[in-house]
Amino acid sequence: MKKIKILLFAMLAYVASNAQGEAVEMANTFRQSGKIYVVITVIAIIFTGIISYLIYIDRKISNLENKQK
Repeated sequence: MKKIKILLFAMLAYVASNAQGEAVEMANTFRQSGKIYVVITVIAIIFTGIISYLIYIDRKISNLENKQK
C-alpha cells in the first residue's frame, strides 16, 4: 500500500511540474484583454453558491437527525 501511495505522489508531482511549463494561449488572451477578472468572478460566485448549498443541506440534515432522537 505504501508503494502505491509513493507511486501516485510521484505521478502527481510529475504532472504538476509539466503543467507549469506550458503557456496556455486562452489564459494569456484573457489576461491581455482584462477578461480574466470576469472569469475569476464567475468561478467565485459558483463556488460560493455550492458552499452555501452544502451548508444549507448540512443544517437540514442536522435538524432531521435532532428530531429523530
